Amino acid sequence: MRHLIPLAAIAAALSGPARAAPFDVNPDAGNNAFSAVFDAALGERITAVSSAVGCTLRVDVRTGTASGTCSVPLASIRVDNDDTKSDHFRQWATNKRSDPAACRIEADFTGVSAGPLLPERPAPFTAEIPFTVCGRARAGGGKERVTGTALLFPPGAYGDRETIRIRASVAGFDREAYRIGPQFTEGWLARVQSLAKVVAPRGDVELSLFARARAP
Repeated sequence: MRHLIPLAAIAAALSGPARAAPFDVNPDAGNNAFSAVFDAALGERITAVSSAVGCTLRVDVRTGTASGTCSVPLASIRVDNDDTKSDHFRQWATNKRSDPAACRIEADFTGVSAGPLLPERPAPFTAEIPFTVCGRARAGGGKERVTGTALLFPPGAYGDRETIRIRASVAGFDREAYRIGPQFTEGWLARVQSLAKVVAPRGDVELSLFARARAP
């Protein structure tokens, strides 16, 4: 009998019309996290982190379909908790051609589906999502393969409003495909050769987010 409850919930979720509602990930909440690890085989293991992830979403909980935009301000990202490394990363990301305060790493997506969202049941999803860095798309117009899970908290379980916990990963994120690096940055040419093996061009990105239903 215990297995009939989830099946009934799924049937109920699919029986009504689709209703996408607004959800937000608050960049000031402190419980959302972005991390990227670039581990060079012959060099450094570099970790970039930020808690200032913000998203504006529309989610249909019944079908688990989401559309929206998520972004991380470049200025909020810390590299190995070091001021110098963080400043270098900002130079590499902007190519020293724009203000780091105006730069964002952004993902814009439509129709990402995880299936019906039910309490205490993580729903897996996979999607091809376009990213931009300081407004630059990936070379060749490619997208990133994003995998993860979405978990529903009903009102009262995690705050007073419906909340969706999102875990997402991007494996093998190629920073050079977005022109992030010393070879693309004025004034770094003399150091490019020495950094070639020290800093890995590809890394893994992890996101941990809590999207709350917008207050009526």
